[in-house]
Amino acid sequence: MPLHTYNIIPLCRPTMRRSRPHLDFLRATITRRHYATKYIAKITSTSPTGRSLTAEVTSPQPIPSDSRGYPIPRHLIICKATRLIQSRTATSSLSDYFSSLSPPLTSAEASEILKSLNCPRLAYNFFQFCPSLSPNFHHDAFTYARLILILSKSTLPDRFDIVRALLSDMERSKIRGNISTVNILIGFFGNSDDLKNCIGLVKKWDLKMNCYTYKCLLQAYLRSRDVHEAFRVYSEMRTKGYHLDIFAYNMLLDALAKNEKVDEAYRVFEDMKRKYCEPDEYTYTIMIRMTGKMGRPDESLTLFDQMIRKGCTPNLFAYNTMIQALANGRMVDKVILLFSKMVERECRPNEFTYSIILNVLAAEGQLAKLDEVVEVSKKYMTKSIYAYLVRTLSKLGHISEAHRLFCNMWSLDDRGDRDAYISMLESLCSTGKTTEAMDLLTKIHEKGIYPDTMMYNTVLSALGRLKQISHLHDLYEKMKRDGPSPDIFTYNILIASFGRAGNVDEAVKVFEELESDNYKPDIISYNSLINCLGKNGNLDEAHMRFKEMQEKGLNPDVVTYSTLIECFGKTDKVDMACRLFDEMLAEGCCPNIVTYNILLDCLERSGRTAEAVDLYAKLKQQGLTPDSITYAVLDRLQSGSHRKVRVRRQNPITGWVRAWKYHHVTAGD
Repeated sequence: MPLHTYNIIPLCRPTMRRSRPHLDFLRATITRRHYATKYIAKITSTSPTGRSLTAEVTSPQPIPSDSRGYPIPRHLIICKATRLIQSRTATSSLSDYFSSLSPPLTSAEASEILKSLNCPRLAYNFFQFCPSLSPNFHHDAFTYARLILILSKSTLPDRFDIVRALLSDMERSKIRGNISTVNILIGFFGNSDDLKNCIGLVKKWDLKMNCYTYKCLLQAYLRSRDVHEAFRVYSEMRTKGYHLDIFAYNMLLDALAKNEKVDEAYRVFEDMKRKYCEPDEYTYTIMIRMTGKMGRPDESLTLFDQMIRKGCTPNLFAYNTMIQALANGRMVDKVILLFSKMVERECRPNEFTYSIILNVLAAEGQLAKLDEVVEVSKKYMTKSIYAYLVRTLSKLGHISEAHRLFCNMWSLDDRGDRDAYISMLESLCSTGKTTEAMDLLTKIHEKGIYPDTMMYNTVLSALGRLKQISHLHDLYEKMKRDGPSPDIFTYNILIASFGRAGNVDEAVKVFEELESDNYKPDIISYNSLINCLGKNGNLDEAHMRFKEMQEKGLNPDVVTYSTLIECFGKTDKVDMACRLFDEMLAEGCCPNIVTYNILLDCLERSGRTAEAVDLYAKLKQQGLTPDSITYAVLDRLQSGSHRKVRVRRQNPITGWVRAWKYHHVTAGD
């Protein structure tokens, strides 16, 4: 084997000068330049035969660093690693890729990879995987802070436990976080026991709270509605010369106002103006709302004027808040004046604006001024606003005003608002104005709205409730002739209405039409028919229909049983009523207080006092609460014609300290 000789000798030479050919040695490379001299190195190998081989040696390029000396992350590596992780590459393949890197992966690059991953769970898994890449890899404060930030924005169910574990790891590894880590933790944990630990980290890590830390702490208390602690933090940061931004100021001010901390709110408001944080329209709106709720409309007006003078442009929310404050003070004229200015300044009112005005006009008995409000905002009046006003007036019970406004809406547009028409129809029916309701029903198609079955049912129900049978019959015939088709609710309304008027034949006829139609009678249909038959003297047929519904698989409910029990009781068939009550219990249908009252009344009227007492005991045992009718029946039981001797003792039925000794009155008494 030939003998090779190696010479390693550094040489210093000026730049651009040729090397001397007779020197065989290693020229060591040094990257640092001094004056105009640079250093290179070559290795020359000489064999016994005289043949030589020369190779120039260069040192590996160092990782570029920034001006502070921190290594600059290699973005190509970050991008490729992110793709591999997101594609769920096998762990062995990831290890091979990271092992091939020279120099190895740095913590700064790991932090950038964590940032690039859009999945918190993947980020956490990669964070745990990093220490296995190299014995020299260690997470630092930045990678911990990066992962905590990612978890704080996630919805992972175990994110709080993971962050607590990360803090424990930092403590074991003696890694001190920075103030940014504390800020993230404060925002993440909020007001809890963990928040106290976060504040303790400031001292443990020898940090100093900055303005943003105080802001995070204040917002954490505000989010947990701890206004007292939030204001304490504000006072502390104020003494240190820190101040908030407009968003944080408004957030604090809003919380103080909602908790009626008036003095504190005014103090913050004045601080805002002194600390070069000029209040905006939201600030003034908060103060106006607070003073308005406290019944100080004059202060609210002063604040509103200040806002205008400061050059703030009130938005819809500000106007609504000011109008609400004036309405709370019952200042109707000022409400209308401000509303007029609002429209003049091209601020479009919404439904809430009109609702405030409507409520104060109704409360003050000045609904006549609603026409003025409508006229002022005529350019903004749409059919949806008209519809809202009609619905609201109807719900408040001001049907005449609603109808007048509805007539205005009728002439506004060729096409009407269906909800408003339904609301108007319901209002007319609920107040007994059936003539107007039927007129509206026949003309509604002129506005492109065709009446449906529900609208007809609304009018039919009102006619039946008022026992206007001729109109009921005519409207039903029109419905069958021109449409829409009746549904099961239509038939049930008709059966109940004819029964209420004592027109049994018509009720039975409608029931038969229901059976011949595509609909099957339901339990309400049978209940209405049984009630009609039983209360008009056809008790046998009512009982037959009761059996019929059972045969058809319909289970009688508490209304069915209560109706029949009442009918049997009023015809002195008390035994039958009692049997039905027992059957009801056996079938698992629980009686209500109405059922008990009906049977108690039957037993009392028939003189079956002992059974009435037992029934009352069952009522109490079932957990029902006696009502005024129950006590009226019991009072009749205790003050009936069979009373002779009055004694004072605890009553076994009601617990009253009053009882009676009963026996039959004879001619000799």
